[in-house]
Amino acid sequence: MINIAVLVSGGGTNLQALIDAQQAGKIENGRIALVVSSNPQAYAIERAAQAGIPSAVLRRREYSSAETYSEALDALLQQQEIGLVVLAGFMTVLPDSFCRRYENRIINVHPSLIPSFCGEGYYGLRVHEAALAKGVKVTGATVHFVSEVVDGGAIIAQKAVQVEDGDTPERLQKRVMAEAEWLLLPQAVSDFCAGRLAVQGTWVARK
Repeated sequence: MINIAVLVSGGGTNLQALIDAQQAGKIENGRIALVVSSNPQAYAIERAAQAGIPSAVLRRREYSSAETYSEALDALLQQQEIGLVVLAGFMTVLPDSFCRRYENRIINVHPSLIPSFCGEGYYGLRVHEAALAKGVKVTGATVHFVSEVVDGGAIIAQKAVQVEDGDTPERLQKRVMAEAEWLLLPQAVSDFCAGRLAVQGTWVARK
């Protein structure tokens, strides 16, 4: 059984999707053992409490550097014997050293079809604003491993979502979450924990 840590900063809708999947028995060989929030006011902490999952708060501002912050995070993860880290709306950038230490053991969900609308500065509603400004007809979500390059790790899964006439960033965001993110992320986590993912350079094969 692989212990999973979910890192959050906000409302925790993707965390809830993982909790729901776990309670439905859809996370094979894995369990959410810890939720870590960078924001003490994040509603995700309440979601964790309601599900009986331990949580902790680590605020970046309380550490002198990104390195000391990541060292504290690493110590917390080691205490809980974490085998998989899931970034679910985590707004603190992790340093390269942390990404290397957990190479191919950190999964992130991004609200676009990478390589479109990704990288530095593309997060939250900004992604959907950019997609609508470009006039794309199809967007979606991507689940990928985390590397030193922002949104540059090997892609695990993607799902397309149609852009509709009259979409606002908020409306598009909700549809991408419901039709793509909340489906892709639990499946990718389950596949990882069940040993079904094989990373070959920039390619992820599903066994």
